[in-house]
Amino acid sequence: MFDFDAGKLIVIGLVALIVIGPKELPRVLRQIGQAIGKLRRMAADFQGQFMDAMREADIEEIRKEVAKVGEAAKLDVNFDPVSTMRNQIGGAIDSSNMPHEADYTPPAEPTVPVNVINLPDPPETAPAPTEFSIAAAIAPLTPEAAQAAAPEAPARSSQA
Repeated sequence: MFDFDAGKLIVIGLVALIVIGPKELPRVLRQIGQAIGKLRRMAADFQGQFMDAMREADIEEIRKEVAKVGEAAKLDVNFDPVSTMRNQIGGAIDSSNMPHEADYTPPAEPTVPVNVINLPDPPETAPAPTEFSIAAAIAPLTPEAAQAAAPEAPARSSQA
């Protein structure tokens, strides 16, 4: 718009010197400098306000996006997985395994006691159990009784 080169500035300075005079020129130049300083400060202030408005607009957009993400990721405050599972399992057991009250008949009494274990009968060829007495267990064994009670062991050879 304004294209000032060195030649044009010299012409403007000479015209100002002739029109204003050498006595008033420093005061006028100082006022012009102060006015240019004010204009620069106003321009910088305007630019700063404009940039702040742009940042606020960007920040507002970011806040909206964060709010959207927060709403999407928001968990239910009443989130209690243990009670949810308990209710679901209890409801499934109550509704599926239990007959309806109209169809319910109590189970018959068991014919075999519950705490009895039925073991198979011992084979017929098994030897009868021997009686055990504490006195016999405490009594000292004689060498003949010890030999009779001991199981037969293979003879050891005395090669040592």
